[in-house]
Amino acid sequence: MARVKRGVTSHKRHKRLLQAAEGRTGTNRKLVKRAREAELHALAYATRDRKQRKRDMRELWIIRINAAARLNGISYSKLIAGLKKADIELDRKILADLAVRDAATFGRIAEVARSA
Repeated sequence: MARVKRGVTSHKRHKRLLQAAEGRTGTNRKLVKRAREAELHALAYATRDRKQRKRDMRELWIIRINAAARLNGISYSKLIAGLKKADIELDRKILADLAVRDAATFGRIAEVARSA
């Protein structure tokens, strides 16, 4: 049986890994072992932060809605409760967008929530 030399395969794999590690500092982009470790951590952080981004966006929407609601004389919790009672199904993303871009419409929505 002939001997199998794997230098080409290893070199190709290492090259692909080091290209993925571009932009990092020090040995994290130069040494294969450290680059692999950095790449695995980066992928883990990316997975974690895809979930985190959703939480951060919801938090931002709630802050914006609360600020706009208080300008209209109602708290965030009372606004949301009033919208549920009035059977208005607007999600927080849309409410936050209205609060930032169209204050008059948001004011009318807040008035409906207050009366409900």
